[in-house]
Parts: sequence; structure tokens; C-alpha cells
Amino acid sequence: MAALTGAALLLASLLALAAITSGNTEGDILYSQRQAWKDPNNVLQSWDPTLVNPCTWYHVTCNNVNSVIRVDLGNAGLSGALVPGLGRMVNLQYLELFGNNISGPIPATLGNLTRLVSLDLYDNRLTGAIPASLGNIETLRFL
Repeated sequence: MAALTGAALLLASLLALAAITSGNTEGDILYSQRQAWKDPNNVLQSWDPTLVNPCTWYHVTCNNVNSVIRVDLGNAGLSGALVPGLGRMVNLQYLELFGNNISGPIPATLGNLTRLVSLDLYDNRLTGAIPASLGNIETLRFL
């Protein structure tokens, strides 16, 4: 009986650890984006990957279950490319990145953001075509 209780306790501990580590996927994605950008104005200084989630970071808004729904970084002086991982932020509704020096292509993975309402990328240095996958986002109202 004691062995069974010990096994159950170990299993519960492992499940709790798995929940904690997987709960910061959005933070990991945003932190990888931070690393891909140059940030001369230090607007991303609060983006600390050791926090439980990114909901306390400046320029990030979360819903009531601590999932990122908005990233507001317009006119922030950022440069560099967009990371494809942004397309895994399943609850993202607003991605506001206008007025920076973001370069390279728009990742086709952004088409996976099925809740996206606004994708503001104007006044950047993006190259290539707008991915056709963005046309599949039924909620997208502003591009």
C-alpha cells in the first residue's frame, strides 16, 4: 500500500511539473522572438523567460486564463525577422508590430492563428508575398 501511495505521489508530482513547464510555451515563443530581434530601446526588457507566464511582461495582454491574446509593439524601434513559432500562439487575437524595421518574409505559420483579428505589420521592411495561409483566418479583420 505504501508503495502504491508513493507511486501515486510521484506521478502527481511529475504531472504538476509537466503542467508548469508546458504552461510557458507562449513565453518561450515570445522569448525566442525577443532573441531574434534587435531592441535598441530596451522595450522588451521585461520579457523574462523565468517567469511562469508572459502575462506580466510589458506590451503583452492575456485573457483570464493567462493565455496571450495581444502583443502591442508598434513604433518600438525593433529590427530583425519574425519567428515561425509565433504561429503556435493559438489564442493570439492582435499582433501589432507596425512602424518598426522588421525584415524578411511573413511566416506562413501565422495562418495557424485562427483567432487573429488584427495583424498590423505596415511600415516595416518585410519582403516576399503575403502568405496565402492568412486568407484562411476567418476572424481576421485588419491586415
